[in-house]
Amino acid sequence: MKTLLRPALTLFVLLSAITGLFYPALITGLAQAIFPHEANGSLIQRDQQLVGSQLIGQSFSGPNYFWSRPSATGPMPNNAAASSGSNLGPSNPALAEAVQARIATVRAAHPEQAGPVPAELVTASASGLDPHISPAAAYYQIARVARARQLQPEQVKRLVDRHTAYPSGRIFGERTVNVLELNLALDKLAAGKQAA
Repeated sequence: MKTLLRPALTLFVLLSAITGLFYPALITGLAQAIFPHEANGSLIQRDQQLVGSQLIGQSFSGPNYFWSRPSATGPMPNNAAASSGSNLGPSNPALAEAVQARIATVRAAHPEQAGPVPAELVTASASGLDPHISPAAAYYQIARVARARQLQPEQVKRLVDRHTAYPSGRIFGERTVNVLELNLALDKLAAGKQAA
């Protein structure tokens, strides 16, 4: 028994050092060297101020901003420490009531839209942190944003088109619009308009 204890402990310490210290340090160092932006959380800064991350949604409720997906995290929306969905099933009356209330809010803010409300404007994602909406959800909001910012709808549509990301290789996946980046571009456009 004693003859097996020493090699077992030695192997335990060695593997713990490799898998718990050396390997994570190596991967962290490589990530910082090769992908520093991504390794540090894909943070977005404007005028030396941290405004958010490309990976975590933010709530926007003003008429002059594009709205993101609802968040099911608590105690506040888009709380990364509480990432989760609502866990309400499709037959749950609470989910149906929440979605109906969101549909009413979206329709009231977009009286010019007669078609169906895009699903991601009224349903939370599984993580509750999704930073993207579909181009259709962004197009749905163009008239409201343009009216609130006193811009031409075509200007706002061009901005949405510029901020539409395609899936890798343009083959698999859906096109998306990062709401935070789009809203920051709107602010930049408005600042340029005021300066002119």
